[in-house]
Amino acid sequence: MKRYSFDTQPKIRYLSDDEIVRVHEGALRILEGTGVLFEGAEALSILADAGCDVDRDTRIVRIPADRAEDAIRKIPGSFELWNRPGTESLTVGGENYYFDPGSSGLNFLESDGKTVRPAVTDDMVRLYRLADALPHLKLQSTALSVSDVPEDIVDCYRVWLLLKNTTKPFVSGAYEAIGARRITDILSAVRGSEEALREKPLAVMDICSQPPLKWGETSCSNIIDFARFGIPIETISVPMPGTASPATLAGSLVIHLAESISGMALAQAAGPGTPMVMGGAPMTFDMRYSTTSLNAVETSIISTAYAQIARYYGIPSHNYACLADPKVVDAQAGLESGVSAVMATLGGVNIISGPGMIDFVNTFSLEKLVIDHEIIAMADRLYRGMEVNDETLALDLIEEMGSSGDYLKTKHTRKFYRSETYVPSVVIDKMNRARWTSEGETDVFERARAFVDKTLESHVPEPLPPDTEAALDAIMADIRASSENG
Repeated sequence: MKRYSFDTQPKIRYLSDDEIVRVHEGALRILEGTGVLFEGAEALSILADAGCDVDRDTRIVRIPADRAEDAIRKIPGSFELWNRPGTESLTVGGENYYFDPGSSGLNFLESDGKTVRPAVTDDMVRLYRLADALPHLKLQSTALSVSDVPEDIVDCYRVWLLLKNTTKPFVSGAYEAIGARRITDILSAVRGSEEALREKPLAVMDICSQPPLKWGETSCSNIIDFARFGIPIETISVPMPGTASPATLAGSLVIHLAESISGMALAQAAGPGTPMVMGGAPMTFDMRYSTTSLNAVETSIISTAYAQIARYYGIPSHNYACLADPKVVDAQAGLESGVSAVMATLGGVNIISGPGMIDFVNTFSLEKLVIDHEIIAMADRLYRGMEVNDETLALDLIEEMGSSGDYLKTKHTRKFYRSETYVPSVVIDKMNRARWTSEGETDVFERARAFVDKTLESHVPEPLPPDTEAALDAIMADIRASSENG
């Protein structure tokens, strides 16, 4: 009966096994010959001790292929991220994937859908509480960089605030060299000790390279500190085809891989066995407007390709998806967010950051977060696919019902309808026109706004134990005082 082979059918896999090896070997050639610039003096010493060729005048480090591959082998294939109480965990790696809200937004979109202003503390509290209530968002993120807190402590401040308003594990990062130590103190206060934190980590820390082929001094320091503390690290390489990396996607992929592996080499030299995620934020540069997009189709291709390579290495991956570039939450926002979310999910990415973001990752919208939550739920259903067995084929039922059966009344329908069919929330319009008219003729943004208001009014996150909250507050007070005293 078979008349067609599915072996060549398009799927969300861009590299053959041979091509993965070729890209990997290309990255090793760059690491061993061209090298990577590390601005941190301590990083240079650590890498020299690890067997790398270090030029202290130029700060270029050349990493032999065997040292690079040894670093990759030291990274665990998966690791557990625990919730705040330490009672439940998510396995990062393998076939698992988790979405978290977009990160480091500077601005906030008001509920009118048009007014944009600098983000402040109250916006973060509302965001964390809302995300805490959304079941398809398995991870939180610190999400915003607020304007009402001194810049030198905002990285610690948002971790402190998030821990007060959610129990979910999360993605964050340090902006300052001292931030790693401060954030570790805050996380250790929740766990009770640094050793307990090492046993049950509740956060992954993003650390960004600088394209092309460079790790800045703060990033070097953060890699070293978090690796020594045993806190999971997510390296974020930012290739930009035609500007900060070759115009070809394959060439940009080589840059991404070389930067990622060099960060892994430093982390594993500083803290062997440190859990790591090979992440990234590929961007395209629009020469018409001088804008950079994290969700162009080309960035999804690059992200899916390096996620494949991460699978080849046997380590977890990350990318940015389910975010959009328009300045309002419109049809373009839905188009861009939906396509990239499905690409990341079916492409095998383990941690997917971006829901809630518009305007080139500058602006956060609570309403968009709610709409994106529906996109994530649909992507979940796509990923699950179809189960084929005797019960789901339902041959006996079909024979029994024949050509005049009413399946609505059967036990089979009652058993399987909810699990087989994704039923969206009231945010998504599935009404006929008459009912839609009678209920106010609302659009998706208006329904999302009502959902946000109702959720924030009704949902109260599980509070911290009083003694833990007091310890967190004392640490944050010390951080504030040290900032004020210079």
